[in-house]
Amino acid sequence: MKSFSIFVFFTLMIFTEAMAQSSNDRQLISETVQLYFDGMMQRDKAKLEKAFIPEARLIGYRGENFTLTNFDTWAEATSKGEARNPESYKNEIVSIRVQGNAASVETELYWPGIYYYDFLTLMKIEGSWKIVNKSWSERKL
Repeated sequence: MKSFSIFVFFTLMIFTEAMAQSSNDRQLISETVQLYFDGMMQRDKAKLEKAFIPEARLIGYRGENFTLTNFDTWAEATSKGEARNPESYKNEIVSIRVQGNAASVETELYWPGIYYYDFLTLMKIEGSWKIVNKSWSERKL
């Protein structure tokens, strides 16, 4: 009975530690995705560079046209112009899934006249979560 109690105790400790790590990772992932959201809304390339790795790819459709864009080209275009009015936009995280050093995040962006559905892949690199890939779909209203 004593060995069973020790087994249960250590199992609970491991489970509790894993849940705490997962919760911490989810928070850090949310912060990275928020940098992405803020970078787009504020047209702030520095925030986008903090959220993505330089080698990231952005893949999706613009209407009927399949597009594959490297991060630098996308970030340069996204950061041009005046900041967007946050009252006209809504960006939200729908789900986060973490497995070890990899994560996937599903987001929905409600922008004037269009909905974007982003599927982000993140990797934990040297202790920081970074977006390594963005795949998206859009739906015009």
